[in-house]
Amino acid sequence: MARLGFIGPWRRCYLAAQNAFKIKTKKIVVKHVLAERMQACGLGWIGAGQMASAMAKGVVEAKIFAKGDVIASDKSTAQLESFSGLVGCLVTTSNVEIVQKCPIVVLSTKPAVVPIVLREIYEEVKAKNPLVISIAAGVSIDTMEALLPKSTRVVRVMPNTPCLVGETASAYAMGANATANDAEVVEKLFGSCGQTFKLKESLMDAVTGLSGSGPAYVYMMIEAMADGGVRMGLPRAVALKLAAQTVFGSAKMVLSTGEHPGLLKDKVASPGGTTIAGIHALEQSGFRGIIMNAVQAASERSKELSEVKKSKM
Repeated sequence: MARLGFIGPWRRCYLAAQNAFKIKTKKIVVKHVLAERMQACGLGWIGAGQMASAMAKGVVEAKIFAKGDVIASDKSTAQLESFSGLVGCLVTTSNVEIVQKCPIVVLSTKPAVVPIVLREIYEEVKAKNPLVISIAAGVSIDTMEALLPKSTRVVRVMPNTPCLVGETASAYAMGANATANDAEVVEKLFGSCGQTFKLKESLMDAVTGLSGSGPAYVYMMIEAMADGGVRMGLPRAVALKLAAQTVFGSAKMVLSTGEHPGLLKDKVASPGGTTIAGIHALEQSGFRGIIMNAVQAASERSKELSEVKKSKM
């Protein structure tokens, strides 16, 4: 297992590490070059869970960073092995090493661990002044800035689980010291595995209620549509794939055409036809109101949990 991360030409760093520290490192052949604006950058992840692995893989596949310029830390050997196997990069058990070697550091730990990690890396952050990006749910910028040196550039990002298949919907908010260049870096990184939007931090709870929790609502709708198909005689496996592909194709229509979903709906619903009969049934059950209530409830719960976390930090 590698214990060091490096910025710069991989082969020179690899040989230097072996000669100086006699460590055993998995050899990685780098096939990609860094994006022009990020030639001097290294990307480090503190926390090597599923979401971090998926995003790091997206960054490498988009050729924003080469494998040799990405490193992750975690206390779990199993997590590190999984990360390295999926992304093909270096790993370490030291969070401090991430900050020492990487000018871009992504906090991808569980929210409760963030204060512990920030206190651990404080001195290195003070010395190196990296861009600190957090994807820890519910941890505010104020909380992070209070636990870091005053000049630290902090960006908070709220992705969602479809990042695991390269289709995240994320939003980000800038800390007091974050710059326009930092925003560009964040958009490039998170845009490699979906879409990302810059917002005020005060809207992050709404983002959580919509896109953060939203996949669960969509999964329930897919399940319900499939159950309806089974109710009408379709084999379950076929019904499930029909429902999922319908949702996927419909979402793609909204994104690719730019047309309002209400207009696309009207194009499907012909007078006196089957679709308008189904829409009528949905309206009678308060379908749209239910979905809006779900987003509101999740957003309000996100705000409550954020306040609880803030009080404990």
